[in-house]
Amino acid sequence: MSEAIKAELVALVPRLRRFAHAISGNREEGDDIVQSACLKALSRLDQYQPGTRLDSWMFRIVQTTYLDAVRTRSRRGPHDGDDALDRLSDEGRDAGQTEDRLLLAKVQQGIAALPEDQRVVLVLVAIEGFSYKEAASVLSLPIGTVMSRLARARAKLLPDLQEGPA
Repeated sequence: MSEAIKAELVALVPRLRRFAHAISGNREEGDDIVQSACLKALSRLDQYQPGTRLDSWMFRIVQTTYLDAVRTRSRRGPHDGDDALDRLSDEGRDAGQTEDRLLLAKVQQGIAALPEDQRVVLVLVAIEGFSYKEAASVLSLPIGTVMSRLARARAKLLPDLQEGPA
C-alpha cells in the first residue's frame, strides 16, 4: 500500500468515526464499526481504484459494516443504547454553556430518532459536507432519492429545534 493512501486513510478516521457515531447512535459501537471497516478496507485494498475518492469508498464500507452489525444484532436480540448525554461530541463537552450542551443533545436525539435511511443521508450531506451527487454515489442511490430523504429528515428535525433546548 502506498504511503499516500495510508496517510489519507489515517486522515479520514475522525470523519469516519463521526459518521459511524451518528448512524449507530452509540460511540463505542461507532468506534467498533470504524475499526472493522478499516480492517476490511486494508484487507481489500486491491479493490480500491486509484484516482477515485478514498473517502467515498471508506464511507460506503463503514455503512455496510454498520448494516452488517444491525443484522447480526437483530438475530441476537436488542441491545441497550447509551444515554443521549453520553453521546455528546467532544466539541459539545467542551462547550462552556449548558444551553449549548442541551441543544446539542437535542439535535443528537433528533438525528438518532430519524429512520436510518434519512439519518445516513443527513449525516453525509449536513455533517460531512458531501454534495448530493457524492452522497448518492456513496449510497448507490439516485440523486432524487438523496434529496427527498434529506428534505424529510430536515422537516422532522426542524420543529423540535425551533423550540430550543429542553
